[in-house]
Amino acid sequence: MKHESLKKQTEDLSGFIGTDFLYAYDNGWKYEWYARNHTTCDYRIYYGLVGGRWVTHQKMHAIKFASHVYKVDWHEPTGTSVSLLFDLKRELVHGTIFFPQWIAGEGQHPEKTICYQNEFIDDMLRFRDEGPAYPYVIISEFAKIVSMKNEGLDNDEVINKAPGQLPPCFCDEIKNAR
Repeated sequence: MKHESLKKQTEDLSGFIGTDFLYAYDNGWKYEWYARNHTTCDYRIYYGLVGGRWVTHQKMHAIKFASHVYKVDWHEPTGTSVSLLFDLKRELVHGTIFFPQWIAGEGQHPEKTICYQNEFIDDMLRFRDEGPAYPYVIISEFAKIVSMKNEGLDNDEVINKAPGQLPPCFCDEIKNAR
């Protein structure tokens, strides 16, 4: 009986889905991530190894890990796997990205992924299959949430274009870090 109760608690994503997050990793990377619905996310990358990349309707798995803490995981057509833990109360994200060698390895080509992925799925699958994949490059970092706003479910206006100029909240975060 306890297992069913715990499962029901982990499925309650009401305090999370529909939220658009802007966050800055300790390594300087800057992301926007939107919990589109219970099974799908959108994101764009303003700065980092694959800055300029953006994706909509990415299938994901999401759970409520604890009060105000949510965890999401997904696997991309590039072969990259991502796991994010959002601590809304402390305004933190912990992200672990498992990059295949062809993207993040020495002398490889992250620029091949810098696009609106949805229009280049066949290319991403081909690059993934051409590899190399192993050994994976694992990047595990903390990030500070600089903005979170509920934009409602399945809002196509949240992430609807390539990342451009940094939003003002990122500029404030950069100034405060100095």
